[in-house]
Amino acid sequence: MDNEELVINDLKRIILNTSAKSGEGHVASAFSILDILWVLYKKIIKVNPLDPYWSERDIFILSKGHASLGLYAILAYKGFFSISELDKFCTLDSFLGGHPDCNKVPGVEASTGSLGHGLPFALGIAFSKKIQKKISDVYVILGDGECNEGTIWESALIASNHKLDNLKCIIDYNHSNDRALKLGDLKAKFMSFGWESYVIDGHNHEQIYQFLLKKSNGKPLAIIAETIKGKGIKQMESNPAWHHKSPNKEELEIMLNELL
Repeated sequence: MDNEELVINDLKRIILNTSAKSGEGHVASAFSILDILWVLYKKIIKVNPLDPYWSERDIFILSKGHASLGLYAILAYKGFFSISELDKFCTLDSFLGGHPDCNKVPGVEASTGSLGHGLPFALGIAFSKKIQKKISDVYVILGDGECNEGTIWESALIASNHKLDNLKCIIDYNHSNDRALKLGDLKAKFMSFGWESYVIDGHNHEQIYQFLLKKSNGKPLAIIAETIKGKGIKQMESNPAWHHKSPNKEELEIMLNELL
C-alpha cells in the first residue's frame, strides 16, 4: 500500500468515526469523491489555508453538498480548520453542517446541497474571472443524479457559448442514479453541448491528475469520473441502503478493520 492510499484510508476512518459519533452524514457519497478531492487539493488547485479568500486562488465548489464529509476531511487535512472540529459535526455549536455553508466553513466557496446549483455558481464565477482577465480556474464536482436537473444543461450551453476554458467540471458518475433514470453516455452529451469531455477512473490518482491538467482549447472541460459509491467498504459499495446512513458500533469496527 503506497503513502497516498494510506492517507486516503486514514481520511476514510476519520469520516466513518465522524458519522458514527454524530449519527449523520452521507458516507458512501463522501467515499465516492474522496480520491478526486485528494488530487485536487494536493496537486491541482491553488489555495491558501492561512488566507482562504486570497484573491489569486482557484475556486472549488462541491455541488453534491450531501457529500460534505469528504470535503470537510480534506479541508481539515489541508489546515483550513482543526481536525478536532469534525468531532462536533452536525451539533448545534458546530460550523460543520450536513451541507457546506460558505458563510461558516473556511475554504467553502458556495453553500450547496440543493442539487443542480453548483454548476451555475461555478459558471458565474468562471465568467467573472474571464471578464476581469484573472488567471485562475474554477472546479466543480457534480453528482450523476443532479445531471437530471435542467440547470446543469442550461449552464453547459452558456459555458460553451462563452468559451469558458477556465471552468472544469468533474461528474461523479457512480451510477447511483441508474435505479431511477439511466443517463447513458455523459461524455457524448457534454461534447454535444460544446465541451471538451473525457472519461476516467475516478479512483485512479494519476488519471485524475493528468486529465485535470488538460488544456481544453477554448472550451469548458468535463471529466466523467467512473466511481464506486462507498469505495473501499464491502457492505457499502454500490449499496443504496448506505446513501444516508451512519454505522453502528459493530458495523464501525468491521469497516475500520477493512481500512487497515
